[in-house]
Amino acid sequence: MSERREATPAAGREAWRLCVAPMMDWTDRHCRWFHRQLAPHARLYTEMVATGAVVFGDADRHLAFSPEERPVAVQFGGCDPDHLARCAELAEARGYDEVNLNCGCPSPRVKAGAFGAVLMLEPENVAACVAAMRRATSLPVTVKCRIGVDDHDRLDFLCRFVETVARAGCEVFVVHARKAWLEGLSPRENREIPPLDHERVYRLKEAFPELVIVLNGGIRTPEEALSHLAQVDGVMIGREAYANPWVLPAFERALFDPAFGPTRRAVLERVVAYAREMHGREGVPVHAVARHLLGLANGLPGARHFRRILSEETRGREVDPRILLDAWARVRDPEEVALTHA
Repeated sequence: MSERREATPAAGREAWRLCVAPMMDWTDRHCRWFHRQLAPHARLYTEMVATGAVVFGDADRHLAFSPEERPVAVQFGGCDPDHLARCAELAEARGYDEVNLNCGCPSPRVKAGAFGAVLMLEPENVAACVAAMRRATSLPVTVKCRIGVDDHDRLDFLCRFVETVARAGCEVFVVHARKAWLEGLSPRENREIPPLDHERVYRLKEAFPELVIVLNGGIRTPEEALSHLAQVDGVMIGREAYANPWVLPAFERALFDPAFGPTRRAVLERVVAYAREMHGREGVPVHAVARHLLGLANGLPGARHFRRILSEETRGREVDPRILLDAWARVRDPEEVALTHA
């Protein structure tokens, strides 16, 4: 392997200590705004944005976000260095904090476009893409990948990929601790069937101590996160953050601020104000915001009624955001009861 550079300063590594994963159809701007209320220090990621949609389409629509979401990274899917460079330039102009290249998505549609996980088989091209983006922006250019692809699943394959891309200037790698099968499995199955191998990511960190290595895959609790953080620089939470968003304040307390303690209702009141503002300013329907809140009441009495109202009664364009608080009135939250009787 090539000669190592000095390690990234600890202050820089802290920026990736807790991340919320990019998730297609889920982590849109409204979801990210909601997650920011739950985890003030987390680094948030957009859904993957195809470079063609930005270069040849409506860049303003695809790159829109609220300043309150920051720090926020935009993830691009593409394989053309020039297109990625242009996207990076536009992302910086709009105020993003990071540009991330998707080298982990295994979907057939993405593979047909020659980007996503298939790029792990082309490390020199990924390096060229990273180099082009770094020339176009002063933002950190990072890569999200898998531990392997198909039968290319040994540690030396992963290390060769990382070493090649790191030479182009990438200092942060977010690694999903599963390999990807490019044939035979759906994207959902690729998130569940290939076994997790967290140890492989630990070994990668040992091989590249100067790089920031963020572990993604199967992390559900703050206790698990703290255990992983003894081995790597950061953790990325995916499906658990979306399905059970109230876990995010627990991560915030464990990793950053032990005193952080909003109530669900307080968060919901802020979401109502946000939904009202977005509806008035941009015509965003309440359901576009409400759909990300379905897991907020998980485990509480009345959660089923809350989910039903959000799913069935928020779809009209003229629905008042206040319906979110009306739905919450069906829920019994022990934290609110305790505060009422304090």
